[in-house]
Amino acid sequence: MSGRNLYRLFSGGLAIAASFLLVAGCNSTGTKPDAQTEARAHKRSAKRIPTKSFGPELRADKTASAHAHYLAGYVYDTGGDSESALKEYLLASEDAPHDEELALKVSRRLLEAKQTDKAWQILKQASANPGASGELYAALGVVSSQLGKTNEAVVANQTAIKRSPTSLAGYQSLFLFYVQKKQNEQALQVLDQAARQQNVSAEFLVTLSELYAALATQVPAQKDALKKKQVAVLDRAGKLNPAEPSLKFQIAEAYNSLGEYDKAGIFYRDLLKKMPDIPLIRERVHARLTEIYMRSSDKKRATEQLEALAKEDPTNPQVHYFLGALALDDKRPKDAVDSLRRAIILNPSLEPAYYDLAMAQLGTHDTTNALETLREAKKKFAPNFLMEFWLAMANAAIKDFGEAIQHYTAAEIIAKATDPRRLNEFFYFQFGAACERKGNYSDAERNFEKAIQLKPDFSEALNYLGFMWAEHGTNLSRAQEYIEKALKTEPKNAAFLDSLGWVYYKQNKPAEALTYVKQAADLTEEPDPTLFDHLGDIYAALNQTDKAREMWQKSLDLDAKAEVKKKLESNPGK
Repeated sequence: MSGRNLYRLFSGGLAIAASFLLVAGCNSTGTKPDAQTEARAHKRSAKRIPTKSFGPELRADKTASAHAHYLAGYVYDTGGDSESALKEYLLASEDAPHDEELALKVSRRLLEAKQTDKAWQILKQASANPGASGELYAALGVVSSQLGKTNEAVVANQTAIKRSPTSLAGYQSLFLFYVQKKQNEQALQVLDQAARQQNVSAEFLVTLSELYAALATQVPAQKDALKKKQVAVLDRAGKLNPAEPSLKFQIAEAYNSLGEYDKAGIFYRDLLKKMPDIPLIRERVHARLTEIYMRSSDKKRATEQLEALAKEDPTNPQVHYFLGALALDDKRPKDAVDSLRRAIILNPSLEPAYYDLAMAQLGTHDTTNALETLREAKKKFAPNFLMEFWLAMANAAIKDFGEAIQHYTAAEIIAKATDPRRLNEFFYFQFGAACERKGNYSDAERNFEKAIQLKPDFSEALNYLGFMWAEHGTNLSRAQEYIEKALKTEPKNAAFLDSLGWVYYKQNKPAEALTYVKQAADLTEEPDPTLFDHLGDIYAALNQTDKAREMWQKSLDLDAKAEVKKKLESNPGK
């Protein structure tokens, strides 16, 4: 609920006190009297008023006396003498029982002092005035409800609505009454009645939306239906285009809470153009827009909002962290490194920033600093999945596959105990690749199979495992099945075509092998020594020695491997 409470109707003591000063006079000596002296002066003013006059003069005198008593009470209040203040407030009300503004203010003071009965009596007296407003009846309804005067509360609130149908006070009071009684259907009817009113203010509609939201917490089963009603009244409020930035901000916040992000974004963007330059509010708006753009995967606009936030609050580590995360997601690892380093400098305890920084550093092939970042994290934080995973990735990048396998194993153990969801197909694919590079083929097969089980169309894992089997001349039928499945996903993938050709070669089908490997070579933009080596072997199997030697030589020119050189030496040309 917003800060617009029904009891705001009772506020404003300071304003009326200023006007009372005109009645009570001022201190001509130029020195400021203490609170007690001032209060006594106002009381004397009240006593000097003649009480035996008749007609309008008496009413005027009584009004002046009431104001003097109220001001005396106010002065006692500011001096901390609550008991004397209350006495003066009551005297003020006795002098002007039908003064609605005074009744509302005095009642508020009495309610603060927990003298609810007296507050009710004052409001009841004031309501006897034929011209009493809906606001006064709404206040009477609230106090009647607090005292358990059920019937009177309902009647007072209904009167408030009848007298002021475009004021929300009566609806709000009656709504709260029904909610407290758990009569949710009647509460909804009150809000719907308010929603049917025309020519109401934007503030009326925004507060009405909040009341619908409050009801939704009481009846979750009607949440969707109530959301539609909320959006409808917010749409009406938005069309009124309120000038007050605070009201526009409330509309934006309400839309945002309802998941109406596009509508919220319109108001947030408008606020940035027109609102006063209040840093805290502007930061909040930038943050909201960032969230909206990130939800819609609008990385460019999200980055713009974060950069604006960084200018307004350059020492906020979270802003730099999110800028880094967005840059990573946008495949800009260099920019990510700069932002994430700044986040860590500003908050060395921001643990996720270390792992994202290591990821970004690996993305720029800065393995040395990636390892240093992770070692620093290891000194500061307890072992966890991300720490072990990125240590594994960094060690794999420097081809220390034994160390990488140790960290992958540690990461797997931690995840099984804390969050098994982290053990996804990507994790097992990387684990399998490290095992294969280390020569632990059975472990590699186990991890690749787990990756495929988690994602049956994981083409890279299907191809890697199929090629590993083909390379070692095992499980050739399954290797062909896996690689063909990978090719269905990516039919123009040169690596997959080469793998399938290699399976055929291992099955002693060099003619079929040549078809696929040549397709792979045609699709490869940069010359590949492995492809040339495979073509050499296939041509040799087809007894085309000169072509075989040509391919091997091309392979050697790109990568001088001893085994390829040996093939050339063992197969002299004609």
